[in-house]
Amino acid sequence: MAVDAAQAAQIRSALVRLRRTTGLPVAFGGLVESGQRQVRISELSGTATTALSALAVTAGNGLGGRAVALSRPCAVTDYSVSRQISHEYDLPVAAEGLRSVLAVPVVVRRRVRGVLYGALRTAQPLGDRTLGAAVAAARDAEQALVLRDEADELLAAASPPSARAAAPSPADGAAWEQVREAHAALRALAPRITDPALRDELLHACGLLAAGSGPVPGPRLAPREVDVLACVAAGATNGAAAERLGVGPETVKSYLRSAMRKLGARTRTEAVAAARRTGWLP
Repeated sequence: MAVDAAQAAQIRSALVRLRRTTGLPVAFGGLVESGQRQVRISELSGTATTALSALAVTAGNGLGGRAVALSRPCAVTDYSVSRQISHEYDLPVAAEGLRSVLAVPVVVRRRVRGVLYGALRTAQPLGDRTLGAAVAAARDAEQALVLRDEADELLAAASPPSARAAAPSPADGAAWEQVREAHAALRALAPRITDPALRDELLHACGLLAAGSGPVPGPRLAPREVDVLACVAAGATNGAAAERLGVGPETVKSYLRSAMRKLGARTRTEAVAAARRTGWLP
């Protein structure tokens, strides 16, 4: 089954952090396959062989399967002789020469989406500090996957982008307000996305939701000025806009004042209207 490249990249990044913060020489992991109760190991870091590559770990089996089934971190001091786990995967683990192993589930919206492993080639206890650092790496992956999910949901709500002619007209009232809400949400989410391709896709969708084919000749607004105006257009107060954009209220006021000045507007309402006329907002 094909692995989602963007999600796999988040697992890969988390494994890099896991090795750096725990000092463990070996890390590997993968995602839960869609519609299956198994994890497919797709990412390897620090391994000496390919024995673990593409290994399918069923929920409940082995150390990673136990972490999936219990939805919590698990660790063993000596994998091959541990009585805490079943031993379906002893051969690939032994082929890689692993002894002490930990497994941390990546849980998004109460569902296990993947597993991160860290390991030593010697049998020795993995302390609380090591386990805590591995859990922190998994939390990073969880947050990145949440952002990815939110972005996908917003893009789906704004799709199909090619159906621009079918978009509601400003006279369609409630339907057009939904477009504006989606536009504001996309603008607010885009700066938090670390994947450049996904961020560009989000901003492209924003442009398609805005009126016309793009801004007409006139004032050039900075991206953050458009972000603030999009929030204001959706009915957000300065405080709500600040929370949504992850900045302070004074920063929102500064961007808003700058946008108003460029647009020749005296009030927030005039600024939004001017931004819509010039194609910066839907």
